Amino acid sequence: MYREINGTGWRVPPIGLGAMPLSIQGRPDPGQAFEVIRTFLDAGGGLIDTANVYCLDDADIGHNERLIAQALDHFGQRGLALVATKGGLRRPQGDWVVDGDPAFLRRSCEQSLQALGVERIALYQLHAVDTRLGLLPSLEALVRLKEEGKIEHIGLSNVDRDLLEQALAHTPIVSVQNRCNPFEQHDFTSGLVDFCRERQIAYLPHSPVGGHRGHQRLGQNALFGQLAEKYGATRYQIALAWFLAKGEHILPIPGASKPASIADSLRAPALRLDAADVSAIDRLREAV
Repeated sequence: MYREINGTGWRVPPIGLGAMPLSIQGRPDPGQAFEVIRTFLDAGGGLIDTANVYCLDDADIGHNERLIAQALDHFGQRGLALVATKGGLRRPQGDWVVDGDPAFLRRSCEQSLQALGVERIALYQLHAVDTRLGLLPSLEALVRLKEEGKIEHIGLSNVDRDLLEQALAHTPIVSVQNRCNPFEQHDFTSGLVDFCRERQIAYLPHSPVGGHRGHQRLGQNALFGQLAEKYGATRYQIALAWFLAKGEHILPIPGASKPASIADSLRAPALRLDAADVSAIDRLREAV
């Protein structure tokens, strides 16, 4: 089972790896981090999501990108996995600060090229829109980097439909990466997910089982307990299978800091949820 990121030539299995937990506060030691990536690759995983700011602070910029590059080289998988990275944030004192300044984006992209050890980044996503500048100055910077051959395809993260339509008026966009899970379904109710399908844009939900804190809610929810028992699966697999049932353009990117976590997530595509069960999860939005 593969899903295509339209316009890129990449066909990847439907569950990606959100690599952020491997590099932020509380990160595992390098050996365990390598095992997470190895487990993902050995199971046929094909999409790894990263960012230059998946690190501790500005002094640690590029940690996650370097880790992934080292692991791909170590396991002989260089070029076999699609590594998507992002730029447009800073990490002063460990905070998350949006900075869409074109000059800063250029420096960030060039740093990512070096950290990843590539001449061109396959998928480079604007991490967030800088409200001080608006979308266009940042987008124009990415278009120039694409024209120079430093990035191949442009994606957006943390955007709504209006911003996506604004971007599409200027350049092709191949992916949208937003926070989305069964308890945070705004992108479904707003029509953004359907719009991405209509425009053949890959939708990459991050935190698809709730993220670092929200996953506890999944563990306490009665519906997910019932469905896990019905299908003989974990609650996390049920959540990911729900996403896969919602559209062929959806590629969830669950985070993982333990090999067992990503191994569990990668079993989700084997599940086929009944339409009634998909609808039951849909209705969780009404309880939020």
